[in-house]
Amino acid sequence: MSKKKGLSAEEKRARMMEIFFETKDVFQLKDMEKIAPKEKGITAMSVKEVLQSLVDDGMVDCERIGTSNYYWAFPSKALHARKRKLEVLESQLSEGNQRHANLQKSLEKAKIGRQETEERTMLAKELSSLRDQKAQLKAEVEKYKECDPQVVEEMRQANKVAKDAANRWTDNIFAVKSWAKRKFGFEENKIDKNFGIPEDFDYID
Repeated sequence: MSKKKGLSAEEKRARMMEIFFETKDVFQLKDMEKIAPKEKGITAMSVKEVLQSLVDDGMVDCERIGTSNYYWAFPSKALHARKRKLEVLESQLSEGNQRHANLQKSLEKAKIGRQETEERTMLAKELSSLRDQKAQLKAEVEKYKECDPQVVEEMRQANKVAKDAANRWTDNIFAVKSWAKRKFGFEENKIDKNFGIPEDFDYID
């Protein structure tokens, strides 16, 4: 018989936040190590790590009184903290999209078929870096999807805007490639190779 799949880190974080929201109480670590395994299925040995990650993200408050640490979290503060985090992520994503747009304009101005240049190499590296940053930002946003319905909807809207923007620039790249093939008669795979465009480059579903 196969073993039951354990909880992911985000599932543990979400379930621990439920303890705070449902009880609206203040706890010590030892309290959480008893409650979390029993009520939420979080292993006792991972309670401290999960709790610290929530403190680090500003979702749970912690204060030392005497020799003990006390932890608490209320829905209103958690919502504000997630909104602030979301605003920062959206700002970073917007800046990334703008840099991506500027880079595409530079690519459009580049002449197809000329010898490899430092500028072209630099542009290709920047495009790759932007793709990595976008992937990291999307992963960061995903961390918060299970925490609050309102924040989830806001993130969905932000992701839709970002996806639409990315697909518009994908359109632009395909248009430039099409123009280059007609104008200079280059094969598509040579264009991709010259500009560092991956074989699986396509629209975002």
